[in-house]
Amino acid sequence: MLKHTASSVLAVIAAATTLLFAPAIDAKTLTATATLKADQPGPQISRYIYGQFSEHLGRGIYDGVWVGEGSAIPNVRGIRTDVVTALKDIHVPVIRWPGGCFADEYHWRDGVGPRKDRPSRKNNWWGGSPESNAFGTHEFMDFAEQVGADPYVSVNVGSSNPTEMREWIEYMTSPGDDTLAQERRKNGRDKPFKVPVIGIGNESWGCGGAMTPEYYSNEYRRFQEFFHKNSDNSAIRVASGANAFDTKWTEVLMKNIGNRMDAISLHYYTLPTGNWDKKGAATGFSQQDWANTFDQTLRMEDLLQKHIAVMDAADPQKKIGLYVDEWGTWYDVEAGTNPGHLYQLNTLRDGVLAAANFNIFHHHADRVRLTAIAQTINVLQAMILTQGDKIALTPTYYAYKMYVPFQDATALPFDVTAPTYTIGDKTLPAFNASAAKGKDGKTYIGISNMDPNDSLVLTVDIGGLKVKNVTGQVLTAEKMDAANPIGGKAVVAPVAYTGGKIKGNQLTLDIPAKSVVVVSLD
Repeated sequence: MLKHTASSVLAVIAAATTLLFAPAIDAKTLTATATLKADQPGPQISRYIYGQFSEHLGRGIYDGVWVGEGSAIPNVRGIRTDVVTALKDIHVPVIRWPGGCFADEYHWRDGVGPRKDRPSRKNNWWGGSPESNAFGTHEFMDFAEQVGADPYVSVNVGSSNPTEMREWIEYMTSPGDDTLAQERRKNGRDKPFKVPVIGIGNESWGCGGAMTPEYYSNEYRRFQEFFHKNSDNSAIRVASGANAFDTKWTEVLMKNIGNRMDAISLHYYTLPTGNWDKKGAATGFSQQDWANTFDQTLRMEDLLQKHIAVMDAADPQKKIGLYVDEWGTWYDVEAGTNPGHLYQLNTLRDGVLAAANFNIFHHHADRVRLTAIAQTINVLQAMILTQGDKIALTPTYYAYKMYVPFQDATALPFDVTAPTYTIGDKTLPAFNASAAKGKDGKTYIGISNMDPNDSLVLTVDIGGLKVKNVTGQVLTAEKMDAANPIGGKAVVAPVAYTGGKIKGNQLTLDIPAKSVVVVSLD
């Protein structure tokens, strides 16, 4: 477990949120223009783009999700009520589990049956912590059902075999009277579980087996032959995709696997320094660190373009989805915590960064049909931080909440001319944005102002769109590293947005520095 107390965590957060930054002397108001083409609808923005990733890592599952039925912390069948309530409120569509690197050492039978009989294992990937297996298949499925999310299950390829995969799938999905279905019933679940997405391996180029793309392609073909995709098991088959910019991996899989997969995964993490040995701090950072972080995260656009080009060459009809099922910020761990537990604080910077990535994903919604941020609770860029019976909803959580209307919305072309800002050796676009028509018939615009100093006046030509009302929310704070204290009042949370004006076919939006704004037009 993490080696700190609740008081020490609160002290760290308090220090972070009171850290003073000298105001920029040259702070000003930037201007920009955009054109909304509401009469040219694009692809659907899948709700799965707002997915979550929950691995057996640090306090992500134990304390974060699972406290056990006997806990004084309010729970339903051992699963934290406060966490479920918060995740339901952001309409989490899908949760990926059990990993991650953990998945390729996980054997599903360790996590079924009476908990008192389940074996304890060593979590070799994440700090050597004991894994009790108290949270297994039934507990995860219960968690997903309580949240209202679809399960995305990653199966073990690196240290397992096709028989184990097949038996786990049949255990979860068989409606018949076979032995595996009867075993599931004996363990408390009569009806088959709904399992719409299954990953066949994880990071097979690294912790999932250190394979070459050619070797993994052969392994995937072998495993999927025993996947038995049918009416009982209609799950999307996700192949283990590339490490960041390794387009050769994608090229080999598209050639050697082809239509035997329904989607291919892609992983990319934002490190402020770009250096895995010294990533940068989650709080107490400078304006240069802020710029470095956004410079790294905006590489997501180039990353997607490169992999999509490879996929388009082999699959011009876009039958195969691109799933960015691990992404987010990765900082140096908080002082005094287990380095293998990847615990970091979450600030305004993370909320603005999340929105910037949402806008990028929206622009590629014809191919990018699922993403999963790492990770849901207490690990990396988390939605929620917990300490005992207290929680904090992070700025990243609130960015997700603001973007809920984009789930299953129809993307609309939104052409912007963005000014730049320069800090040190970094010159970046001041903002990015996206637009969509929501299921409720309203038009939504999401904006991430990545400039830490300057506000923005955005003038939008809305063409023939008839608009009477402009409403919305804004997420910002005075300090770049403002964070929400665990158990205390949120200091970074959305408030009503009043900076929008409509006159004829011209929409004017006043956007504060370092902010997320989502407006609704109706």
